[in-house]
Amino acid sequence: MTEFIRKRAANAKNDILSGLTVALALVPEAVAFAFVADVPPMVGLYGAFMMGIITAIFGGRPGMISGATGAMAVVMIALVKKGNEFGAGTDLGEQGLQFLFITLLMVGVIQAMAGVFKLGKFVRLIPHPVMMGFVNGLAIVIFMSQLEMFKTGTGDSKTWLEGATLWFTLGLVGLTMLIMWGLPKLTKKLPEALIAIAVVSAIVIFGNVDVATVKSFIIEGSGGEVTGLKGDLPQFQTSIFAAELWSMKSLLIMAPYAFILAAIGLIESLMTLNLVDELTETRGNGNRECLAQGGANILNGLFGGMGGCAMIGQSIINIKGGGRGRLSGIVAALALLCFILFASGLIEQVPIAALVGVMFMVVIGTFAWSSFRILNKIPVSDAIILIAVSLITVWKDLAVAVIAGVIISALVFSWENAKRIRARKRIQDDGTKVYEIFGPLFFGSIQAFNNKFDIKNDPEKVVIDFMESRVSDHSALEAIFNLIQKYEAAGKQLRVKHLSEDCKALMVKASPKLANVIEDAVDDPRYYVMTSPEK
Repeated sequence: MTEFIRKRAANAKNDILSGLTVALALVPEAVAFAFVADVPPMVGLYGAFMMGIITAIFGGRPGMISGATGAMAVVMIALVKKGNEFGAGTDLGEQGLQFLFITLLMVGVIQAMAGVFKLGKFVRLIPHPVMMGFVNGLAIVIFMSQLEMFKTGTGDSKTWLEGATLWFTLGLVGLTMLIMWGLPKLTKKLPEALIAIAVVSAIVIFGNVDVATVKSFIIEGSGGEVTGLKGDLPQFQTSIFAAELWSMKSLLIMAPYAFILAAIGLIESLMTLNLVDELTETRGNGNRECLAQGGANILNGLFGGMGGCAMIGQSIINIKGGGRGRLSGIVAALALLCFILFASGLIEQVPIAALVGVMFMVVIGTFAWSSFRILNKIPVSDAIILIAVSLITVWKDLAVAVIAGVIISALVFSWENAKRIRARKRIQDDGTKVYEIFGPLFFGSIQAFNNKFDIKNDPEKVVIDFMESRVSDHSALEAIFNLIQKYEAAGKQLRVKHLSEDCKALMVKASPKLANVIEDAVDDPRYYVMTSPEK
């Protein structure tokens, strides 16, 4: 126990300092995504706090940061609009927020069930080119989102900064990046991101430099309706239990959004978990993370947060800053709450340029620059998948990109394996023709498999040997079954040998007479057919 405590206490300083840095970076992100989702800024901040604290304590990946995310916010826009339309013209009034909170309850249940049924393990089916494409696409998305900080105004009237303000902002961004790049070369004992934010903030505050700050960002983004960060503790949302909101009509509106949001949240969280695993050379628990994400989103629905999932940018800030344990995530969440309750006036003075500089360094650290070097060294199909996932992540969203990448990878894999089916033919001394099958037999290789046989011109006795083949699915079983029937119809004796035990059992179950066709041998394969009901 002493050793356990000592190891964790040794990194406590790094966890605390890294957590504070993350908390500062969470503020503009949470507010910006709240504006994207068309909900009040405090809803975004509460969401970041509740997501962060629950996943930090109960999640499957210490050091990973969760909060309000853009990938989920863009889906919430339509949901909030539907809710407002649902209540418009009735005694209820606009119900966009209530629709969002109830949907988050559904999202949480779906994600928690994914953890209960251990669906988190399916993240291992995501190929490496998809992972690299996801990382590159997300880095581009983070970069593009930061460009919005160089604009002024609200809504469609936003314009790019100009003149001295633009140059001051660029200079402060560059100074932040320079400090983060240079400080680790002098000493690794200081958190470079936190020091950079502090130095640039001091220059702006004491130099009275006229650039955008967290406060001005919030005021502009809300159109002047919100004056600052100051808020209270999250309140229990009794309004979501109105009977009208739980009617079949309203639930049918919310349900599709719930499944989409749950899928986006799980995919982004599990892929971020994989990335953090690689960076720290440790192993997280995907199923536990699913449960924690679900619980956090349920809490958001009950207490008025906008929900969310794992945040790759803030997670990398945390890891690069030395945050490895659960303490870093807990500190980040609690510090964010303290900003809201007690230190809003101080945090509002932090220049946006400092936070943009930090995120630009995250972009540089996130992007898989090695992908340029290996593009001409990997299979063309993998290169296409890598580029496609990157582009789709930017064009659509993360979930669509990853699903598309996995589907393309699966099709390429099936096509390549379908071409590997081979048949070696020989005639035995007694005139029996033997087909020795090589390669996997599955739905993709069935046509090539059938083309190997010459039923009309084959001798009276034929043997098909599957010792060097693998019968992989139900389509393969059907192909063997149909082939046996064709030989029987031609009045020829066919024997099949070296099938696995479960393959033989399934075939005999389908047609008991096939027991006379199948030969048993001590060296029959021991693999299992995917469609076996017992496995």
